[in-house]
Amino acid sequence: MSSPCIKEVSRACLRRCCPTPLLGLPDKRSSEQVSPSRYDFIAATAFSLQPNAQFTNHESLPDLNRAFCNMKKAYPNYSETEQADRVRDQEYYQLSLSNHVCLDYIGHGLFSYSQQLHSNAPFFNIIYKSVNLYTQITHGGQEPEFESLIKERIFRFMNISSDDYSLVFTANQSSAFKVLADSYPFHTNRNLLTVYDHENEPVDKMIDSCRKRSGRVDSAAFSWPNMRIQSKRLRKSIINKNKKKRKKRGLFVFPLQSKVTGSRYSYLWMSLAQENGWHVCLDANALGDKDMETLGLSLFQPDFLICSFYKVFGENPSGFGCLFIKKSRSSVLKNSATSTGMVNIVRASNRPLFLQQSGSIDSGRKKDIGLASSTSASSSSSNHEASLDISESRNNEASSSGVSTDIEFRGLDNADSLGLVLISTRVRYLVNWLVNAFGSLKHPHSEDGVPLVRIYGPKVRVDRGPVVAFNVFDWKGAKVEPTLVQKLAGRHNISLSCATLTHVSFVDKASEEKEILVEVKSIENEAHNSPMTKKKEKFELGISVIMATLGYLTNFEDVYRVWTFVSRFLDADFVEKERWRYMALNQTTVEV
Repeated sequence: MSSPCIKEVSRACLRRCCPTPLLGLPDKRSSEQVSPSRYDFIAATAFSLQPNAQFTNHESLPDLNRAFCNMKKAYPNYSETEQADRVRDQEYYQLSLSNHVCLDYIGHGLFSYSQQLHSNAPFFNIIYKSVNLYTQITHGGQEPEFESLIKERIFRFMNISSDDYSLVFTANQSSAFKVLADSYPFHTNRNLLTVYDHENEPVDKMIDSCRKRSGRVDSAAFSWPNMRIQSKRLRKSIINKNKKKRKKRGLFVFPLQSKVTGSRYSYLWMSLAQENGWHVCLDANALGDKDMETLGLSLFQPDFLICSFYKVFGENPSGFGCLFIKKSRSSVLKNSATSTGMVNIVRASNRPLFLQQSGSIDSGRKKDIGLASSTSASSSSSNHEASLDISESRNNEASSSGVSTDIEFRGLDNADSLGLVLISTRVRYLVNWLVNAFGSLKHPHSEDGVPLVRIYGPKVRVDRGPVVAFNVFDWKGAKVEPTLVQKLAGRHNISLSCATLTHVSFVDKASEEKEILVEVKSIENEAHNSPMTKKKEKFELGISVIMATLGYLTNFEDVYRVWTFVSRFLDADFVEKERWRYMALNQTTVEV
C-alpha cells in the first residue's frame, strides 16, 4: 500500500464495509458498541422533516427553506459540509445555471467547466489496440510520459501500489470486463460466481464469454425487499468441500456495494473466496470519490480490480476503464488470446468539440450546459463511475523550453480538498433524508396509509450507499411504469435512471407481496443452452425500478426537488394528465 495512513484507512474500511466480523453472523459485542449511535441517527432522521410527518397532498409539503431548516436541526453537522457547496459553485456552476437536477450519475462523474474554460491546453484521447493481455502486462515496453503520469495519479487515487499491481487501460468499463473474461482460463477454471442484485451489461459480457467456453455460471441471491445477500446460499456456492477441486475453482466477481440499491457488502466475502481457491475480481465502479481510500487492499488483496473514469468531459467517448492485475497472479493469464478493448491514452491534438464551438465563457456555458443536460437525461442506464478531469497545463517558463509538463487532475483534486469524512458525511445525510422523505408520502383516503413509494434495499442506515432504488404506486396499488416516471421527471428538469433488479428471492410467496410477484417473470432461452445438454435454462427478467444516485456535488435542493416531484403522484389524476401531455409532446418530436 502506498498510503502513509494505512492504520487509519484500515480502521475506516472495517467500520464502513465490514460492520460484522462474521458473514451473516453479527457479533454481540460489536453490535452493542455501535447500536446507540445508529439508533440516534435513525431517530434524528425521523425528525428531519417534522415529528410524525405524513403527507397526503403534494401542496402540503413544507417549502424549501423550512425543509432545509428542519434537516439542519436533525443533522447539525451538515453545515460543516458547506465547502462542497463552494466547490460546486466555483467549479461546476452549470448545475445551478441549468436548473437541472442530475441524479442519474454519481456527482463526481461530472467534469469541471472551470478547468476547461480557462485552459488552452490539449486534453486526452484514446487509441485502440489489439494485443495479448499477458504480453501487455509483462512485456508492454516503455509507455509515453503522458500515460505514465496518468497511471501514477490513478494508483494514488485507488490507494494501490504499482509494486503489487499492473494497470492496463481499456475503452470503458464493459471493455475491462470483456478483456479479463476473454483472457481468463475458463476452460480449466470453469466457474464464474457473481454478486449483483441488478442487470449489469459489463458483467453479462463476462458471463457470455464464460459460457462460450463451457464454463458454469452462478450468482448470489437477494432477499426481498431489503435485497440482502442470502448468506447461507452464497457460502455454499463459494465453499467446496472437495479439497482437490479447490485449486481451480474459477472467478469470483464481487462489488463492494450495489450501484442500484445502495446495499453494502463485507470484504470478508473476498477472503472466504480466496481461501476456497477462487480468483477474486473486485468491481469498484459503484464507489464514489474518496471511497477508494477505504479499500482495505492491504488486508484483502483481490487478484483483479476494475474501475473506470467515465464522462470526463461530458461527451462520448470521454473516458476509459482500468483493469488492475495482481502481479503475483499474472501467470493465470499466460495462455490468454489476443483481445480487443485495450487502449493507450495520448494527448489530444485538439480541444473537445464543445469548447471549440464556444465563442466566449458565457456562450460556452450555455452550450456546455445543454450538452451536459441532454447527456445525463438520455442515459437511463448510465454507468456510475469515478471522474478524472485531466488537462495539460504548462508552466510559462517551462513551456517555452518544452522541458516540463504538469497534468492537472481537477476532479480528483477537488475530492482530495474535501476529504473522505466530509464527502461521506454529506452524502449520508442527504440520501437518508431522501429515504425518510419518500416514506412520508401516503395516499389519501386510506385507513392503512398506503405508501406512495416503495424502496428496495436498505432504508435509513448509517452505512447505506448513495443511491435509492424505488417505485411509485398509485392509490389502487398499481405500479407506475418506471420509464414513465423517468420521462415525467425529465420534463421537470430532473434526471433519474432506470434499472432492473435480478436474482430476487421471495421467501413467502403467499404474503402481501403477491401483487409484486407478477413483476418477476422467467423465460426459456434456447440461445444459451449448454452444448452438453438439451435442457433449457430459465432467466429472470427481473423487477424494473427507478434510481436516484447522489454524489458529493448533490445539494439539499436537489433531493428536495426530487421529493416534491414524486409527491405529485399523490394526485390521482396526475399520471393520466401527464401521460397524455407526454404523448402529445412525443408525437410532435417524432414529426419534427
